[in-house]
Amino acid sequence: MPVLSRNGQQIDYIDEGAGDTLVLIHSSVSGNRQWLALIDSLKDCYRVIAPNLFGYGETTPWPGTVRQTLADQAELVLALCAELEGPIHLVGHSFGGAVALTVASRLAARVGKLVLFEPTLFYLLHQDGRRDAFLEAESLAGHVRECAARNDWEPGAASFADYWLGDGAWTGMPEKRRAAFTAALRPSLFEFDAGFDETSTIDTCRSLPARTLVMHDAESRRSVLEIVEILEKACPHWSFNRLGGVGHMAPLTRPDVVNPIIKAFFEEKE
Repeated sequence: MPVLSRNGQQIDYIDEGAGDTLVLIHSSVSGNRQWLALIDSLKDCYRVIAPNLFGYGETTPWPGTVRQTLADQAELVLALCAELEGPIHLVGHSFGGAVALTVASRLAARVGKLVLFEPTLFYLLHQDGRRDAFLEAESLAGHVRECAARNDWEPGAASFADYWLGDGAWTGMPEKRRAAFTAALRPSLFEFDAGFDETSTIDTCRSLPARTLVMHDAESRRSVLEIVEILEKACPHWSFNRLGGVGHMAPLTRPDVVNPIIKAFFEEKE
């Protein structure tokens, strides 16, 4: 994969296809390879860019000396966007959805369309007084932080997997997959800071010029469902697609369902 060097940082990314530019932003405990199936379905009509965020692939790890922000992650993506011409479309999944929203707000009118799959905009829960939903997410973050503090990552990985992949997911994982999942969890320690500390408000969403699609599973975790409720109320001009039984990690586990919806959205005429 190509690597871009900017301000002492390395950003590795996938760059395939030709045409209008789509930038795909991955979830926590994943990486840009989660988009390989979507890239394959889009590259004949679009130039598809998929960066790795801090700590994934060959991208520089977050130093951990200061709390990470969504703006920090967005700057990685914006560095790539600065190398591109014309309008840019964005797709973000989970934490990547929160990053994509921040990128869209910075690019403003340059963004064409925006797709968010279960964006973890936890700060909106706090701002909207959704105490129980906020505490649900905060409890997960707190447990992962506690495990990291004692350098015992596996219990945190188990909680993270069961929360986002479904109860019992960790027990059902092969040992090799557990080890890889635990190793990939480490960047999320800083991503929690970014997701909970964000100070932008729902007005940022309302004011986005991009045509936007939000996708979610109807049986997702409470934190996600209430984030979507906030977005639906504040942004009735957006499109919302409620799916059944696909799970939070559907962009990886059910690309057969998710990818055709994304592709059709980009193919729709204005």
